[in-house]
Amino acid sequence: VDVELRRDMWAMVRKLRESGVTIILTTHYIEEAEEMADRIGVINKGEIILVEDKSLLMRKLGRKQLTLHLQSPLTAIPVALAGVQLELADSGNQLIYTFDAQTETTGIASLLRKLNESGIEYKDLHTSESSLEDIFVSLVSNKQ
Repeated sequence: VDVELRRDMWAMVRKLRESGVTIILTTHYIEEAEEMADRIGVINKGEIILVEDKSLLMRKLGRKQLTLHLQSPLTAIPVALAGVQLELADSGNQLIYTFDAQTETTGIASLLRKLNESGIEYKDLHTSESSLEDIFVSLVSNKQ
């Protein structure tokens, strides 16, 4: 499908969706499903392994990460942070904290307090979350 036709097709699908029409979309382009779908079904080797509301699926199976860009590089994670699930980037300039956003407490406040107590300064931080593609790959690879 050429670019213009594809754009027109998606505009029509969006209009149908907005008018309440149920659309069953099969695609290998997971980012399209992530953008358009309210519910997601995953088929692996001909077997339906999951049908779920997209937002619920993202909350249940997705993970979030907090990446801290450090003021000064580290060679190792300090002992004071040993109990925290942290990963140190190869460059030593980033600490990556993966957490479950569904839990009552994410542990971020505790992590930031421990960093402060350890004298570790950061210049920037950002969060990211699993994409639908990440979740799909995890589901399919777990079934093999």
